[in-house]
Amino acid sequence: MLNKIMLIGNLGKDPDMSYTPAGKAVTKFSLAVNRRSKDRETGERREETTWFNIVGWDQLAETMNTYLHKGSKVYIEGRMTSRDYTDKEGNKRTAWEVTASDMQMLDTKGASQGGDPDASGASTPDEIPF
Repeated sequence: MLNKIMLIGNLGKDPDMSYTPAGKAVTKFSLAVNRRSKDRETGERREETTWFNIVGWDQLAETMNTYLHKGSKVYIEGRMTSRDYTDKEGNKRTAWEVTASDMQMLDTKGASQGGDPDASGASTPDEIPF
């Protein structure tokens, strides 16, 4: 069986990182993925946005929290997961999330929120040797 999803989109909010009671890092954020199409009858161009909830764990979570911000363009690869919960009114609900296994930042260096991405002195992913 295969459960794989690949998305390219922009963060809808800054990443939110926390730690589980066992000390595992977890980062969550929303990702807007746009799809452009043309109406066959009118010829009008349309843009449809689908929102995905992204969850990253461990080292990937820490990297996401360090380098991503609202508006960042990013490639996410992972798997769809669901979890059941009960809402405030007592209704049973299902939440769908993408558990990320890989991420690539697609912004140009100058598109960083702080202006110059190297100003902090922190190494960027471009400087990590392989």
